[in-house]
Amino acid sequence: MGSLTKLNYKIISHLMGLLLMVNGGFMLLSSIVSWYYKDGVLKEMLLAGTVALGVGGIIMLLTKNHRKEIQKREGYIIVTFGWIFMALIGTLPYIFTNAIPSFTDAFFETMSGYTTTGATILTDIEVVPRGVLFWRSITHWIGGMGIIVLAIAILPLLGIGGMQLFAAEAPGPGGDKLHPRITDTAKRLWLIYVGYTLAETILLKIAGMSFFDAVNHSLATLSTGGFSTKNASVAYWNDNPMVQYIIIAFMFLAGSNFVLSYFAFKRKFQKIFQDEEFKLYTVLVVGLTIVASLLIYFQADVALSSIAHPMVWGPFESAVRHGLFQVLTIITTTGFISADYTLWTPFLTIFFFGMMFLGACAGSTAGGIKIMRHLIMIKNGVLEFKRTLHPHAILPVRYNRKAVPQPIVFNILGFFILYMLSFIVGTLIFSWLGLDFKTALGAAASTLGNIGPALGDLGPVNNYAYLPDAAKWWSSFLMLIGRLELFTVLILLTPFFWRNR
Repeated sequence: MGSLTKLNYKIISHLMGLLLMVNGGFMLLSSIVSWYYKDGVLKEMLLAGTVALGVGGIIMLLTKNHRKEIQKREGYIIVTFGWIFMALIGTLPYIFTNAIPSFTDAFFETMSGYTTTGATILTDIEVVPRGVLFWRSITHWIGGMGIIVLAIAILPLLGIGGMQLFAAEAPGPGGDKLHPRITDTAKRLWLIYVGYTLAETILLKIAGMSFFDAVNHSLATLSTGGFSTKNASVAYWNDNPMVQYIIIAFMFLAGSNFVLSYFAFKRKFQKIFQDEEFKLYTVLVVGLTIVASLLIYFQADVALSSIAHPMVWGPFESAVRHGLFQVLTIITTTGFISADYTLWTPFLTIFFFGMMFLGACAGSTAGGIKIMRHLIMIKNGVLEFKRTLHPHAILPVRYNRKAVPQPIVFNILGFFILYMLSFIVGTLIFSWLGLDFKTALGAAASTLGNIGPALGDLGPVNNYAYLPDAAKWWSSFLMLIGRLELFTVLILLTPFFWRNR
């Protein structure tokens, strides 16, 4: 790998500059929204975009003569610091417009956006200027697509958390390759991502949303982010079931592997039906929805009474819709709200809390552990029983009819242990910073899994504004490591990563 002095700092800096320029471009796009709606912050949005473009451009100019070679260590640095620098420069629209004057709060909101967590410190979203709200939604959208590109192109090369397996299943060598070049693969997935966003926007507008709300909610749905333009989130449209069903459909798509969407457009449906992860994802969504819906329906006096406009199309439809909505929004780590599920029953509160550890499919914009990892851990666990009875037998774990290399199984087991340790440490630190037990548990699970709503004082109808500054910085750190698959960030904290070799 070479010594520390041989790190290609120029290409690292060059790519940081590129990311800042992308940020600046989207800030200028947000300023057009400010101009159109005459929200009073056009100058501030233009200034934020100009600063981001200027800083990024200067960095790119100073590092234009770089060696076009990225090694593993540089990959880790680029991914981690890319997200951090984007979050830092992304605070400018909030600070310049005075929408969020505190730097700590602005950084929390921006990191929550880029990591598609959807946790917010805004207590009255509807008074925020529209250009700023659009920028807030755009941070989700950039972060969501960034994760797709990471999953396809970068994390498998770094050997992160079993993502090599996803690479083997999707864009790696062989018949499933979308295109020989990673850049072309990323372009095709970008097109699908943009296409879904446009399709949802049109459908939400037809269903009765304003154009502005439709655009923002589409940006938040496809990125599985969860920022809304309304204080009540999607519960604002509880009297319009069609709006919620459209969001449900696109949350399901956003939580599935985007490569499968590509196969669907190519009419390679067999690949979709044979995908073990997608099948388990679908079964989980259906099964958990049945449980949640029946509990809501049969305890309607408790559950449906907590929902505004509960029975537009009758109590059974309402129970199914809210059950399906809340199951999907948590499994896909979107974090939209159609009701305060913590008011339903104690069982359902724990039920939804458990779902925070699922995550949707690898190759989706969802956060969390991912169903692929759960599936391989379960298969390996079952095989351990067989290995106990037949210690000399060779019993490989099989996924999509292929044997999974043992190093990848170990990698996934290591990821799961590290994830649970991060959750435990996260909870302990939140408790140390003054949060009660239930709130600390919810905050750690929600920020690490990039979900947004949690439990206790951070439940669906509350937000993160009351947290002490230290807890907000700790939340931001958990959001970052959860979003970037743990190893990517945590390896930078190890002495041997920086040691001369």
